[in-house]
Amino acid sequence: MTKSYVIKPELGKEYPVISHGKGIYLYDKEGNRYIDGSSGAVTASIGHGVEEVAEAMYEQAKEVSFVYRSHFSSDAVEKLAARLAEWAPGSLNWTFFVSSGSEATETAQKIAIQYWQEKGRPTKNRIISRWMSYHGITMGALSMSGHVLRRKRFTSLLADYPAITGPYPYRKPEGMSLESYALACANELETAILRVGPEQVAAFIAEPVIGASGGAVVPPNGYFQRIREICDKYEVLFIADEVMTGVGRTGKAFGIDHWGVVPDLMALGKGMSAGYTPMAATIVSDEIIETITKGSGSIMAGHTYSANPQSAAVSLAVLDYVEKHQLVDKAAEQGAYLLARLKELANELPLIGDARGLGMLCALEFVKNKQTKEPFALSQGVGGKVIEKAFEKGLLIYPAMGGIEGVAGEAVIISPPLTITTEQIDELISLLKEAVVAVQQELQDKALIG
Repeated sequence: MTKSYVIKPELGKEYPVISHGKGIYLYDKEGNRYIDGSSGAVTASIGHGVEEVAEAMYEQAKEVSFVYRSHFSSDAVEKLAARLAEWAPGSLNWTFFVSSGSEATETAQKIAIQYWQEKGRPTKNRIISRWMSYHGITMGALSMSGHVLRRKRFTSLLADYPAITGPYPYRKPEGMSLESYALACANELETAILRVGPEQVAAFIAEPVIGASGGAVVPPNGYFQRIREICDKYEVLFIADEVMTGVGRTGKAFGIDHWGVVPDLMALGKGMSAGYTPMAATIVSDEIIETITKGSGSIMAGHTYSANPQSAAVSLAVLDYVEKHQLVDKAAEQGAYLLARLKELANELPLIGDARGLGMLCALEFVKNKQTKEPFALSQGVGGKVIEKAFEKGLLIYPAMGGIEGVAGEAVIISPPLTITTEQIDELISLLKEAVVAVQQELQDKALIG
């Protein structure tokens, strides 16, 4: 292989070179086949090589790929915004297009702060977030993130936003009911608001299902309903980070729909374009837009590629495909089967402490001792070993580590394309079991699990 000048995730490591993909499968140039068991980074939700999307790309490229948003709108971007208004709950009707999930959450942060400025309440400029969370890698998004490992190098540059713990049902206090636990976790938000002062707090941000920082951690029922009540009580906007959970991934249009709660802003990414183009969005309520329209008349945000026609046309084709093939319903149906199969593995293998998830966003958490739920220290690299072994066997899965105060907790996310069939899930589970068993045996040989 010729020398590579690409800055890769692990410097000095040689990566296989991709050849092509079709459906849930990827193929490298050596002829090896992989099941995309994580949709890349929980992104390729409609699978690879979808011809309808490629055709939409080509048709738009023949017309125009890029115009700057301050010069022109386009049919593609207008149609996409209208479609998202149909998908989104409540009065979330307005869309600001960006290129990544990090940009989407940071744009939501900025719009929330600007909204209160336009209302004549400029001191409401703080965002409250949760410690077990990840909202992106740009400075504003990382300031809102509680992912300790990803914050670590840049702590001195970040705002001190994370303030409360997220619900973690697998590790709730023994003897406490899920209902009581949900309310106790949610009520931490009220405490945090009162400590800071409601007049200082612009918004609260949360992932409906915790992703990379915990591994498909689903909150108990009642949690988000109580969060919405607290936000309303203290005039705090609620931002739902749907970058990972949105556009059908959890078996509903958006993750927050499972609890019948309507946020004030939503951040989308990943599944919105299903990996076919860099595209993301911040969706905003009528009330916020009306306030800013009557005030300055302009949202202070934007990026060069915001609302480009090429990415809009591709994302519209993705939504067309999701609707045509009823992939939201399929995610619910096949996701239930996937989770059932994962729970079978958890019951069988001592290395797996918990199998959890919602729709086609699932995870396994690994523990030293199943009875005590004792976690592995991150230094032992158990999740990484499972990921590496799965890769060797032709299965891609995604890391979710550091859920316990950033120093412990090993999990992997299993989130295949929403198009996966029952037979393909069985194939995925077979490879995953082989990988987990191999790592489990290695740990047992070293007496590292009970």
